[in-house]
Amino acid sequence: MTAPESLPTTHKALKVSGPGHVYVSEDASVPSPGRSELLVRVACVSINQVDCKSADLSPTPGATSGTDFSGVVIALGSDVDAEAWHVGDRIMAGIFGNNPLRRDNGAFAEYAVVPARLAWRIPASMDLATAASLPAALATVGLSLFQYMKMAMPDNTEGALQLGSNKDSAAASTTTSSASYVLVYGGGTATGAMAIQVLKLMGLTPITTCSASSAARSMELGAAATFDYRSPSCGADVLNYTQGALTLALDCISDSNSMSTCYKALGPAGGRYVALDPFPLRGHTRRSVEPDWVCCYTQFGHDVAWAPPFDLDARVDDRVCAEAWYVLAQRLLDEGLVVPQPLEVRRGGLAGVGEGMQEVRRGLIKGKKLVYSVAEIAV
Repeated sequence: MTAPESLPTTHKALKVSGPGHVYVSEDASVPSPGRSELLVRVACVSINQVDCKSADLSPTPGATSGTDFSGVVIALGSDVDAEAWHVGDRIMAGIFGNNPLRRDNGAFAEYAVVPARLAWRIPASMDLATAASLPAALATVGLSLFQYMKMAMPDNTEGALQLGSNKDSAAASTTTSSASYVLVYGGGTATGAMAIQVLKLMGLTPITTCSASSAARSMELGAAATFDYRSPSCGADVLNYTQGALTLALDCISDSNSMSTCYKALGPAGGRYVALDPFPLRGHTRRSVEPDWVCCYTQFGHDVAWAPPFDLDARVDDRVCAEAWYVLAQRLLDEGLVVPQPLEVRRGGLAGVGEGMQEVRRGLIKGKKLVYSVAEIAV
């Protein structure tokens, strides 16, 4: 392992104690990086709904909570490419917090471990707080589009990637129809906003449902049209707008109402519906529609050992897709093509993160990402 002469053995970490409850452990064991992993000193973290939901529905007592973080590399596993990563590099990543199979590792801590091939180098123009707000959304969009919606991932070789260029040439590399519509239900969410951007960069035509307060920003990010999700005719309105050509729907809200709207919006030929949570079977009302759901933690290629229906066997193909997407997404980051959600950055350390989780759980944080500074790191 490449590392400074001495590494900490204990640190502060936000631990799950029971359903909906977390606490700060003052002397938790620092996770040890595997041969292909990086040990990171955490600078900032952001809170996702999944952090709260997993602690509510499948708590793992003693496990470190948290998914998204940014920080600085302090040690490299023995098999990590020393040309790709160095001690001192600024890094952002998402990891599997509240993990029954690795309780010592999570983002809400002073130190965290992440696979070297599933992390992004932070561009020089991006600060640590902004970087911490991006990983889960960026990773989820990659899996959703290129694994579960079966789109072809753009080639990342020099000169082959045509992001944001001619619509016809970009759309030809996907499995969409010539109209190239993709519905993003929940364009005001972090994942929805990211999906709109990536679809637009691919030359496709994202359309979205959102609130009136999110409509203008969704259009700025690349949506061709917005539809008020509160309208009883929302699904029919999308169907009419696309003239029945819609075959792909990404549901970033994933409840019975959003599923119903997406099914109504898809054209007569049907298509694919992808949710971010297990979907209610009673909502699958059309044989011509193929439904599925995404769990971003399958990107690591290991079992997700949570309570049903969130218990999932290892999906090696998801890991392969994720590794390819991380390379492509690094280009999007480096070229400044990814616009982050508005941020609310707070101090308060890990204790503050626990309080912030309660606000996210109660739906008090809307249209922005809640980010906490865990440590002041001079980089």
